[in-house]
Amino acid sequence: MDYTLNFGAVFRGFDDLLAGLLLGLEMGLGGLLVGSLIGILAALAAVYGGRPARILVALYVGLIRNVPILVLALFAFFALPSIGIRFDNVITFAAVLAVYAGAYLTESFRAAIQVIPKGITEAAQSIGLTRTGTAIWVILPIALRNALPSVGNNFISLFKDTSIAAVIAVPELTFQARKINNESFRVIEVWMIASLMYVFTCALIATGLRRLEAAFPKF
Repeated sequence: MDYTLNFGAVFRGFDDLLAGLLLGLEMGLGGLLVGSLIGILAALAAVYGGRPARILVALYVGLIRNVPILVLALFAFFALPSIGIRFDNVITFAAVLAVYAGAYLTESFRAAIQVIPKGITEAAQSIGLTRTGTAIWVILPIALRNALPSVGNNFISLFKDTSIAAVIAVPELTFQARKINNESFRVIEVWMIASLMYVFTCALIATGLRRLEAAFPKF
């Protein structure tokens, strides 16, 4: 094999790779935060809402979880503008991440809520908390802690999924790596460094999440 490794082009474009990595983290975190809010509200509706609410939540979760995120991204980027819904590329993909994460986190939060002993909610209501107050001040904090491992895993998955944003010209890490590759033809070097950046970042996130979980004992 007549191929000599040369990382010069990669190092020259490393600032762009780093900027793409940071953008991916921002989109992943934004998608996680909004997706968590969607998931919490949908889970509360599924557990405590009436039949119409449960049906709507089931339809949302079933639909989103069975459509590839790439298809959702292409639909949001190409189809929605045809009916007048148009956003910046980054905002569009972050919104897709939020909707996608929300469907998975709904199930995580619902499970976390359902394992809370009934006696806790009864005790909260016996001291004067309303049903809404009990949900906000008692159920929600416990559910958030119980769902923390799932939320963390979703964040790592969302961060890796940001690579899909390259197909709609969002300048995240994969897009920047492909750009450097197209300009330099240093295929092995570019994708080796990009892969290592993904691995290193995911490892850091996982380490931080493990420490966070240890700081808050599970209920």
